[in-house]
Amino acid sequence: MRPYELWIGLRYTRAKRRNHFISFITGTAIMGMVIGVAALIAVMAVMNGFDHTLRSRILSVTSDVIVQGNGMPVLDWPAAVQKLAALPGVMGAAPYVQAQSMLSNGSLVSGAVVEGIDPALENGVNRLDHDMKAGSLAALKTPWSIVLGRSLARDLGVGVGDKITLISPQGGVTPLGVTPRLRQFTVVGLFSVGIYAYDSGLAYINLGDAQRLYGMGHGVTGLRLKIKDPFAAPQFASNLQKQIGPAFYVQDWTQTHENFFKALKMEKLVMFVILSLIVAVAAFNIVATLVMVVTDKETDIAILRTIGVSPRSITAIFMIQGAVIGIFGTLLGVIGGVLLALNIPTLVPAIEQLFHVQFLSPEVYSISQLPSRLEPMDVVHVAIAALVMSWVATIYPSWRAARIDPAEALRYE
Repeated sequence: MRPYELWIGLRYTRAKRRNHFISFITGTAIMGMVIGVAALIAVMAVMNGFDHTLRSRILSVTSDVIVQGNGMPVLDWPAAVQKLAALPGVMGAAPYVQAQSMLSNGSLVSGAVVEGIDPALENGVNRLDHDMKAGSLAALKTPWSIVLGRSLARDLGVGVGDKITLISPQGGVTPLGVTPRLRQFTVVGLFSVGIYAYDSGLAYINLGDAQRLYGMGHGVTGLRLKIKDPFAAPQFASNLQKQIGPAFYVQDWTQTHENFFKALKMEKLVMFVILSLIVAVAAFNIVATLVMVVTDKETDIAILRTIGVSPRSITAIFMIQGAVIGIFGTLLGVIGGVLLALNIPTLVPAIEQLFHVQFLSPEVYSISQLPSRLEPMDVVHVAIAALVMSWVATIYPSWRAARIDPAEALRYE
């Protein structure tokens, strides 16, 4: 590309318009590009924040890898814990017993997943101890004690020190039929991980109490493992499955919540496509702007053609002008989007407090605060998409400018 094409294209961009409407349309195209790019970056940051926050909170109550007996309890679990904890990359291993039960306090009843754990080993496989809001996880060493999710405790109307009744469906056989087991527990702690499904439907008891209550003998439902790199859990689980054989079933955290994260990934993709339409609309404004500029500059184009400028050079001049609009709008949009994404955790609470509204209900969205996590590659992808669309928008007006007949344009001059 020769220098004069760049010079003329930049001059047309900087020049004050005789037609103020063209200037207005140009400004609108730039602002549309700025708003579209900024909104896209901010929304992608929020989606990344949702993904990261939910992953972290899920991993605080679940483990990276789970090893279960294939339809049978794991009996010799102390030896299994030692062997698994000695594997390369494993930071901790702990047994657990899991069952569905009913919890009641007077007339208040709620279903829950009850897990029997060893408090001393459990701290090595998750971060539940850091999510305790009252009491402590270590208090589970006391026989017949229970730790509840904070929302579950609120539904049952209990707090630390209160007593509740646990009703186990694995009952005993009597002449009257199968009767459920009932046992009274003392609440010794409340936890909250920030995900409503866990806070309202999960409870922990001592491992020995769970084995006696659910008739597990000395067996456990399975073993939890914590590894150095949680994102390498799928590969680790696959390798471990090959080592221990079909007698056990190995599952990583991405499998236990596979549908959830697939839905989140699809939602992020859909939001990217939908908000890209804003940028596409701004690109169409560039088309309208350049078409009017070409109409306004027909005389200039004709003069350039008569002094020997080729149609290809005319095309380049107006493509440069459109590209400058796209680059300028994209640059401002990236700056605005990055600043907005970095300040979302501060801006949203301020808006909620100012207008007395709540954007996220924890019962619906699992979290109560709008998270934000800016990924540099998302910014790059958005910027590239905006630049490509703005460049494509210059093709038709530039092609039309190159087809102007000099004699026809100068007929009445």
